[in-house]
Amino acid sequence: MCAAALVSCGNDDKEDGSGHMFDVSLNGNPQSLDPQFADDSASNTVVKNLYSGLMRVDKSGNVVCCNAESYRVSEDGMVYTFNLRDDNFWFFDVNDDDVIEEEEYFPVTAYDYAFGLRRVLDPKMKSPYREDFSCIVGAYEVMNGLEPADFAEIHVIDEKTLTIVIDAPNAEFLQLMASAAAYPCNEEFFNSTKGRYGLDDRSVMSNGAFFVRQWFYDPYGSNNILYMKRNDANWSETYDIMPSFLSFAIEKNEADIRESFKKEETECFTTLNKSRYNEEKYLIHGFPAITLGLVFNEENEYFDNMNLRKAFALSIDREEIEKTLDDDIMTASGIIPPAVRIHGRSYRELISDEPFCTYDGEQAKECLEAAKKEAEFASLGEMKILVNAETIDSAQLHVITQKWQELFGFYVGIEDVSAEEFSSRIESGDYTIALYPLKGESESGSAVIKALEESKPCRKALEKSAVSKGFKGCGTTELLVEKYSEAEQIIMHSYRFIPLFYKKAYLVANKENEDIIYDPFTGAVDYRIAQNYD
Repeated sequence: MCAAALVSCGNDDKEDGSGHMFDVSLNGNPQSLDPQFADDSASNTVVKNLYSGLMRVDKSGNVVCCNAESYRVSEDGMVYTFNLRDDNFWFFDVNDDDVIEEEEYFPVTAYDYAFGLRRVLDPKMKSPYREDFSCIVGAYEVMNGLEPADFAEIHVIDEKTLTIVIDAPNAEFLQLMASAAAYPCNEEFFNSTKGRYGLDDRSVMSNGAFFVRQWFYDPYGSNNILYMKRNDANWSETYDIMPSFLSFAIEKNEADIRESFKKEETECFTTLNKSRYNEEKYLIHGFPAITLGLVFNEENEYFDNMNLRKAFALSIDREEIEKTLDDDIMTASGIIPPAVRIHGRSYRELISDEPFCTYDGEQAKECLEAAKKEAEFASLGEMKILVNAETIDSAQLHVITQKWQELFGFYVGIEDVSAEEFSSRIESGDYTIALYPLKGESESGSAVIKALEESKPCRKALEKSAVSKGFKGCGTTELLVEKYSEAEQIIMHSYRFIPLFYKKAYLVANKENEDIIYDPFTGAVDYRIAQNYD
């Protein structure tokens, strides 16, 4: 997760910046507040502020205890035991006043965490996170309906002790336990919602920093809101919650969000395009979380030829391209972007991507000639690079297309389209070359590699290599970094994805705000420790 200092409007004038009500926006109505199922950015933001897990990722990117007071790992690295804190409570807003009645809150137990994880593995639920937790012993049998949910090695020792057994050492397991999918779920409350868990303000409980007081959404109307109040049951010296309220306006698109921010109706928003905002007036924090790379239509008879793809890869002069770039993007020679951190350090600091890709114009021409003979073509005909205009200014590609014309003697055009059309044409295969935005669903290298393997342009070509499976058994950070690097090189040497740029995602806010935490991979914005000094 990446941190940014931001957001605000009207507070209690506390010197520590606490007590503020944040007026902010959601891009669309949350599809679900069920943490084992939610996967859109609006849902992820609310879930992040509604629940909390055994572990969390701090502002520096380190995995630390949250609702776990402590944990221990067996010598073989395969048994994790978590000891829960005594001061984390479920809170359900059953009243309309501000008084917490005794029956409104009760302790979170190890049973709640076990039930949440078992729901992830339940094949009937179809959680998008089930494969992430397939490392748990017995998960395969449960996920494939061969055994009941309690077959998985998730053991409640007592109300404050949870043990999980995994099938191989895994340096990413604690980070996995910090994800929303590992948040607790109370079985009794879940059953009481009769299938509506997470779908309205009466079917959610909070064990996190805030609870949902009101959630109103009319797809045909306006003034749609989701209103959250500080969860005083969990407010203590060891679990500090800075804001008093979160007031979310549910907007239909980013254009509406920008307009409300311009009118000073809201205080911060996330975007891929920060060009309209002055850094002297606003706080603007960018995180290079997206890798933009060239992909080729697998159904094209010519681009199935490796020498042709290799010719394009060797023709990329990144040193020349770097001279034309602004601070929004940087040249990329690897697949995993710099925003992926391991123990607080950027992966790209641990493994430089410079040796991965080299420019060699003469070899590029040789590969093109070899491809012409192998694929039996004299000309590639008219070609264009399909570009999602909402991710990058396509002018950045002109240096590349000019180089192709210089080396190869043919011109490749650029076609800018909307995000919707880009997705549609990628899905239907209506393109020859595309500038594909690659982003993992979480802050891990394995998530980025997995996203590429499952992407429409590369799915068929990479399914045999399945390099992400090579991460299993990486019990140390050093081994994990080594396997990440190997995976990058295997994929790049297939020339199915040619990395060009690392692109930033942004959090933009007013300057009187601090410590809003933005995760550019899930899109979640965490306001738990956010402060306002207006």
